[in-house]
Amino acid sequence: MADIILETRELTKEFKGFTAVSKVNLSVKRGSIHALIGPNGAGKTTCFNLLTKFIEPTRGEILFNGQDITRERPAQIARRGVIRSFQISAVFPHLTLLENVRLGLQRQLGTSFHFWKSEKSLSQLNGRARELLAEVGLEDLAEETTVNLPYGRKRALEIATTLAMEPELMLLDEPTQGMGHEDVDRVAQLIKKVSKGRTILMVEHNMGVVSTIADTITVLQRGAVLAEGPYAEVSRNPQVMEAYMGTTAGQLQGAH
Repeated sequence: MADIILETRELTKEFKGFTAVSKVNLSVKRGSIHALIGPNGAGKTTCFNLLTKFIEPTRGEILFNGQDITRERPAQIARRGVIRSFQISAVFPHLTLLENVRLGLQRQLGTSFHFWKSEKSLSQLNGRARELLAEVGLEDLAEETTVNLPYGRKRALEIATTLAMEPELMLLDEPTQGMGHEDVDRVAQLIKKVSKGRTILMVEHNMGVVSTIADTITVLQRGAVLAEGPYAEVSRNPQVMEAYMGTTAGQLQGAH
């Protein structure tokens, strides 16, 4: 039995007679990159919202490191080390990159939002903040104002601020959405790089990204698990191919 960091059992969410997530059994292995994919309306985002407790499940259980976290609040989940990128990474456009990452580190210290704290007490965080910027390839832009960054670099900064929270499990919601090819490739490689020693669960539309970096793929359709496994296996599954026929037949064969 592989070491499972996150598990759901029969996870179900109903909205006024509509079942958005239906009896989902998910097992995320520690140290892996696990992708949730599926056509639009498949329930991926609802699933993410359930895992981070933005919404409560109708039925089912969520276990993190073997402990039942189904009824915990979002802040409790975050303290356990389950960090969703947008949760904390709505980066502040008029702060520098260094200041943004430092804020993530402050939250980790529990001195969150003490903006009046002296520069001296904050400067002790600079070393770690610069290390995190280096990890995402932004060390040369530490003093740049965030608003000036191109879109792909902003996403890299979001990943750095997420890493500042020391996530045991990082949840990335559509990390390459709205990007051109060059940025998509860069961010995909970045995710692969920062996954070392961490676990990543991501919702991603781009099949090129998923086929390149995901260890395990779970395909959702109409809120239920349609298939699960490595990309090579899942992409040949006739049911999965049929589910994607509505978009483009070639999409699953590694096309962007």
